[in-house]
Amino acid sequence: MIAVLGSINMDLVVSVPRFPSPGETLHGSEVGYYCGGKGANQAVAAARLGADVRLFGKVGDDAFGDRLLDGLRSHRVDVDAVECESGCATGLASIWVNDAGENAIVLAAGANDRVDDAYVECRGAAIRAASILLLQLEIPIKTIAHMLLRLPRNKMTVILDPAPACDLSVLPLDRIDILTPNEHELRLISGKESLEEGAFDLLDRGAKHVVCTMGHAGAVWFSSDGTMAHFSAPEVAVVDTTAAGDAFNGALAWALQTRSLEDAIAYGVRAGALATTKRGAQESLPTLHAIEALA
Repeated sequence: MIAVLGSINMDLVVSVPRFPSPGETLHGSEVGYYCGGKGANQAVAAARLGADVRLFGKVGDDAFGDRLLDGLRSHRVDVDAVECESGCATGLASIWVNDAGENAIVLAAGANDRVDDAYVECRGAAIRAASILLLQLEIPIKTIAHMLLRLPRNKMTVILDPAPACDLSVLPLDRIDILTPNEHELRLISGKESLEEGAFDLLDRGAKHVVCTMGHAGAVWFSSDGTMAHFSAPEVAVVDTTAAGDAFNGALAWALQTRSLEDAIAYGVRAGALATTKRGAQESLPTLHAIEALA
């Protein structure tokens, strides 16, 4: 079983010709509401490939919360452990997508900020029952640290997608098996301009593997044993890059259940590429048939 501890958001997506400058008003075109949140997206990404996935997190007591949970259930994600926070809004992401398919995102955490130490203490046994744990940083990083310190050694594989990027010094990096930053995040969390130097700095600080995703350029794997390998991405027609990283992480977790890390990264790269060919977050996440057809 794959456990995902993370955010659950409603995404408000607006198409714009370009990103506005400060003080500027632009006319947008298409507007859509999509089920999202990095935790929820990664749970759906793995479930769409056939994984048994259980999501841990919180929603607010509003219409968005009910809609998001219904959407997750439709993708066969177990949401029995998701709690509804009274008197609190569900997380919301305001997403602009420009004509090049690039996005800019503003998050309002809402109930995601209520995923606290008490919640993971309550749900800890269920989380530790999984073989793989997927984490991101759209819930409080203090909660992530609390969870990591309570995980058994060598019993489960921990994948951390360090997004949104922030200072990771509060985390026990030696309990993270695979860090999956994109290029921008790797530079921010390592403080190094060179991706290679940044990756090996994080490995020196305890992480076992760093897989840096690079959009159309694929991904690069750095290992604590000195291994480096580049994985090329297939050429696709990019429509919206939202959730490409989530598709990568969900596919990586799914594949690691039965495949080597090298093979799992290759699946993740193809999944991430396919996710850019459709609008929205969960709606864009590929099936196993689609990924294998792209090989």
